[in-house]
Amino acid sequence: MDPLADAESETERLIAERDEFRDRFMRALADAENARKRADKERRDAEQYGGSRLARDLLPVYDHLHRAIGAVPDDQRGANAALLEGVELTLRELGNVFGKHGITVLRPEVGTRFDPQLHEAMFEAPLPNTTAGEIIQLMEPGFMIHDRLLRPAKVGVSSFKPN
Repeated sequence: MDPLADAESETERLIAERDEFRDRFMRALADAENARKRADKERRDAEQYGGSRLARDLLPVYDHLHRAIGAVPDDQRGANAALLEGVELTLRELGNVFGKHGITVLRPEVGTRFDPQLHEAMFEAPLPNTTAGEIIQLMEPGFMIHDRLLRPAKVGVSSFKPN
């Protein structure tokens, strides 16, 4: 029996054990860092998008207020001026609250290109003097909360193909 052989194998075993512990420590450190980053991202998302459900539920209120203003005929606007002013002030305040929480209105212009990420096509029509895929009518505005879509804008799209 060689006493030096045991010392060498013991040293090799200790080096291997040290390397294994170092590897396990580094993995645990990386896991902890990833968990911290994930928690930070989830916290930021909760701050920015936590009110998405409430915001989505308020969108019909915005639409109804717009429809109420548009429903009053021009010849009756004078007689209903106070009521109209109240509805307009309510709509403006709702818009201010939306703005405070990062909610923006999407109102694509007629003639802009249809984007399925932001728009929902409600109909197609072969309208002359347009190109296929162009927005020809805005039916209902869409909404974004920060960089996420709450509701797509509902639009009519041209399907006109020149001969």
